[in-house]
Amino acid sequence: MDFISTPAGYWLVITVVFALIELATVGLVTIWFAAGSFIAMILALAGAGLPAQVAVFVLVSVVCIAAVRPIAAKHFNNNLTKTNIDSVIGKKLIVKTGIDNMKNSGKVELEGSIWLARSTDDNITIEEGEEVVVEKIVGNKLIVKKITY
Repeated sequence: MDFISTPAGYWLVITVVFALIELATVGLVTIWFAAGSFIAMILALAGAGLPAQVAVFVLVSVVCIAAVRPIAAKHFNNNLTKTNIDSVIGKKLIVKTGIDNMKNSGKVELEGSIWLARSTDDNITIEEGEEVVVEKIVGNKLIVKKITY
């Protein structure tokens, strides 16, 4: 009997498949299943039964996803560049038309374009010429907060 036709061989094939998928996608998704299938392969080599192998595969995969993936994602995805509309959040802008949420009015200039703007606080009006920072975007409106020095 050759190695590939044994339970350990099946786990080895599964490990390689998950590893190849991870290499192709680099999404930190299937590597955790590769780790689980690798440990299951070791159990199969040690003579553990199929239910124990499957249980360990599931357990190791879930633990790796829950414990390690958030840490790894934080360290590997920390150099992402904001693009398009995401890059607007946090920008400082000058009010072109006074912002008054009660009157549903207000505009700011962003890189040569005029945008509708609303304040984060309904009770505050922001005068023309004042500096604001973009907090979020709702539809086609920039939600801004007055900068106080």
